[in-house]
Amino acid sequence: MISFTRRSFVAGLGGLAMGADHSIGLCIGTYGMKSLSNRDALELIANIGYDGVEISILPGWLADPLTLEKPRRVELREVLEYRQLALPSLLESLPLAPGQHAANLERLRRAAQVAHDLAPAKPPIVETVLGMKTADWDSNKTRMAEDLGGWAQTARESGITVAIKAHADQAVNSPARAEWLLKQIDSPSLRLIYDYSHMYIEGFPLEGSLRQLFPYTVFIAVKDGRKTGMGHDFVLPGDGNTDYHLYFELLKKLNYRGYLGVEVSALLFRQPDYNPEAAARRSYANLAPLMAAAGIRSKRA
Repeated sequence: MISFTRRSFVAGLGGLAMGADHSIGLCIGTYGMKSLSNRDALELIANIGYDGVEISILPGWLADPLTLEKPRRVELREVLEYRQLALPSLLESLPLAPGQHAANLERLRRAAQVAHDLAPAKPPIVETVLGMKTADWDSNKTRMAEDLGGWAQTARESGITVAIKAHADQAVNSPARAEWLLKQIDSPSLRLIYDYSHMYIEGFPLEGSLRQLFPYTVFIAVKDGRKTGMGHDFVLPGDGNTDYHLYFELLKKLNYRGYLGVEVSALLFRQPDYNPEAAARRSYANLAPLMAAAGIRSKRA
């Protein structure tokens, strides 16, 4: 495994041309760290050199709002502050299936409270996919837009932003569908997560899909998609076919200055030999040198 730390990332920046000041943060989610305590996950992430973290608040994870008691929230906030880790995003999953609207709004309110408890000065976005099948789109899109309008109102009242993701094989599986929904709502409280791995699986090019969705994008998830004889799977960023040289140059041209969030897919972390620390280190080792070579500096540099 390649050994690459924040110190060597920052040192590598010294070789770049003077005046290169484009800053994009690199973070990683705890979605793929379910076996670790919240504190241990944050310490690992900081020690590797990431700029921030996306905390999973899904049911069954240790930051689930229903089980994350107030003292634990205080502890997490203190660790984030002490280790200087940004918290740009919380990961939820709120499927837009019929009959789920009231439950989704309640979960969104709980997520908002966690967001304010962990980062009161700058609450993170709440990220979610929308679920259902690709074939469900035409018969459900109007209801989906109505439900998302309720999400936007709840998010606005709660002082947060909720961000949806176009996802392969789900109802919202394309740039056009995601853009249609966002235009129907037309609210700054409802935005987008861009994840090229899903666009790749669905056959959409990087530049075209990124440019189309960029006006709505508040966070970028990074992993690699890979087509297989059985369909597709996902691998760590840098272990697939994504052209990160092109990707990072596009982000600079579009003046993106937010965060890239490494996402370890469930298809990967459910494998019996999966190791969360090894995955986090390899993802950093794959991405950080490419970011430095593109003239992108760490937000902690």
